[in-house]
Amino acid sequence: MLEFVNVSKSYWTGTRRKVILDRVSFRVELGRSMGILAPNGTGKTTLINMMAGLEKPDEGEIRRGCKISFPLGFMGGVVSRVSAMENSRYIAKLYGMDPDYIEAYCRWLCGLGEYFDQPIGTYSSGMRARFSFALMLALDFDIYLIDEGMPSTTDVEFNRKAGAILRERLRTTTIVIVSHQAATLEKFAHSAAVLMNGKLHMFDTLEEAKQLYDYETQG
Repeated sequence: MLEFVNVSKSYWTGTRRKVILDRVSFRVELGRSMGILAPNGTGKTTLINMMAGLEKPDEGEIRRGCKISFPLGFMGGVVSRVSAMENSRYIAKLYGMDPDYIEAYCRWLCGLGEYFDQPIGTYSSGMRARFSFALMLALDFDIYLIDEGMPSTTDVEFNRKAGAILRERLRTTTIVIVSHQAATLEKFAHSAAVLMNGKLHMFDTLEEAKQLYDYETQG
């Protein structure tokens, strides 16, 4: 499971303190995917990064009792000056997995051809997104983190293959997805929450979460 216990997080913007979380507690149980609705600018990406361990809370505790992915689209662990082949093998070793398998899986799913052996710094944003998505699926986590702000890809064949794999993973894994649009969550979420004014309001269904979200954002 993934659990936040009395977690607080805020930033100084230069003119005021922006509160992202104010003593928030919640739990994500394995097998029960969660969608989080939040208006733009309220801290969706910060929340996802905290789940992944990329950002620390100001106060409170984040407990991780399973394998949690980096956010889909996150490229912070990837070295631009070396190839996708070298990156995939290095990251496989970090996660204690077979480098040959991870390299072969990413090479197959990405469909980058000769570019797979060239420095990632030469890739387009779409090519980088394909590699990031392939790497996340190759590593096989218990909980996958998806931020709506992730880089997108227009490659139809890649979208078909990756989408089919992700749907299959939904049967055995858990997804946490954050978005400002309820429609984005409908394919993935069993339960839902609304992030607003530093509070996370938990609901058993997406429909209940939508009612609060629409009321607060549309007046």
